[in-house]
Amino acid sequence: MSKIPATVVTGFLGAGKTTLIRHLIENAGGRRIALIINEFGDLGVDGGLLKGCGIEGCADDDVMELSNGCICCTVADDFVPAMLKLIDRPDPPHHIVIETSGLALPQPLVRAFQWPDLRTRVTVDGVVTVLDGPAVAAGTFAADVAAVDAQRRMDDGLDHETPLSELYADQMACADMIVVNKADLLDDVEALVARLAGEARDGVQVVPATMGALPADVLLGRGMAAEDDLSARHEVHHHHHHDDEDDHDHHHDHDDHGHDAFESFVVDGPEVDDPAAYAARLSDVIRAHGVLRLKGFASVAGKPMRLVVQAVGPRVDHHFDRPLGADPRGSRMVVIGRAGLDRAAIAAALQAEPAPA
Repeated sequence: MSKIPATVVTGFLGAGKTTLIRHLIENAGGRRIALIINEFGDLGVDGGLLKGCGIEGCADDDVMELSNGCICCTVADDFVPAMLKLIDRPDPPHHIVIETSGLALPQPLVRAFQWPDLRTRVTVDGVVTVLDGPAVAAGTFAADVAAVDAQRRMDDGLDHETPLSELYADQMACADMIVVNKADLLDDVEALVARLAGEARDGVQVVPATMGALPADVLLGRGMAAEDDLSARHEVHHHHHHDDEDDHDHHHDHDDHGHDAFESFVVDGPEVDDPAAYAARLSDVIRAHGVLRLKGFASVAGKPMRLVVQAVGPRVDHHFDRPLGADPRGSRMVVIGRAGLDRAAIAAALQAEPAPA
């Protein structure tokens, strides 16, 4: 029996991992793809972008969300059982795509495919690292480093204290393909692609993309068997707290990472009148109150489609993704920031009725 291939998609907050996966399953060419999404926050936005999407070959039970913390820290408790649930089905998927939270160390996740329960049945077809092209070109690794750091500090399930610069290096070192996303926003995308190709391992492909739009045949079917090639994927850090993985008993030993310094909450509000004006208002709220991250869904007056909203720092992106169906009309946003946010003022601003034209 041939092994089921699995692709690991990693990259920092805001790089465009979910957008890339959405495009992939919309253009899967008849492949039955199952998804494991390592969600973060109080609202399953990333999973919600994919569940109930109406895409042929992507049923709700093909999307599994792991929300108990960083996926590389919950291998025994969450990841392996999720994988077994997928591959034990009467109609197992043709391919499995795993989206990490952006804070997951890819090497421990790839190493999990060596576990006896998995190693004869699934293989890592490839590791795809998605980059925010403009951020990397500017000399950093995310559009809003503070938001990424906030995500790390708020995740009580995170069992490693890797500096973000080293986590970025680990994601790059483990990659079989590096996707330079948001290429349309770069002045010289080829120069950045060439630089990253020179920094990557031999044989790693570096490709530009806009909105994660890459052909399925480029992303899938790479046949890397990454779990057998870990020595080439050098880990920069050595700060992960765990016992010998051969005993398959993954105990958590959390240090205080300052989780209390950050907070998140959900705000429900009315539906949106004008998406562009709403995005501008959200940007004003983010600036006025020091919000690090905002994401969620909204309905638009007179429109049957659901509006997806993603904000990293003051930059607010929005697009329609699917019909609302039975979803309630209105807006629902997750707000993430440093502790001490004026929740009442933020909620009032987000819940305000649109100003009359």
